[in-house]
Amino acid sequence: MLNVGAIREGYVLDHIKAGTSLSIYHYMKLDELDCTVAMIMNARSNKMGKKDILKIECDPSLIDLDILGFIDHNITVNIVRDQEIVEKKDLELPKQIKNVIRCKNPRCISSIEQELDQVFYLTDPEKEVYRCKYCETKYKKN
Repeated sequence: MLNVGAIREGYVLDHIKAGTSLSIYHYMKLDELDCTVAMIMNARSNKMGKKDILKIECDPSLIDLDILGFIDHNITVNIVRDQEIVEKKDLELPKQIKNVIRCKNPRCISSIEQELDQVFYLTDPEKEVYRCKYCETKYKKN
């Protein structure tokens, strides 16, 4: 039995699709923060079969939940204070994401002007379609 200790303050991200926690780690730029991260991969789950779990011990204000909503809005976010889960947050697709993904259109101004923010807007929530703010190129998830 694997035992990963409790965290004092931060987040427990549960119900992550198996094998995707490392990409979430990079998307959220957790390697740039001064925080402790425990990654549990391919854990057994009654709901999903297999799942990943991330435990992030840090000030909750340092984490951008919009990035998580963009990656997978079905992830369960548990907010922890004093080693207790004090709140569960439901994620939604963010209406706008900034500097998370890049426009693939070589003619887009964001490809030419390096200082320009990469901004995408949610244009079709049902199909989870995002489009570039500048050229309206559709972003395709892998």
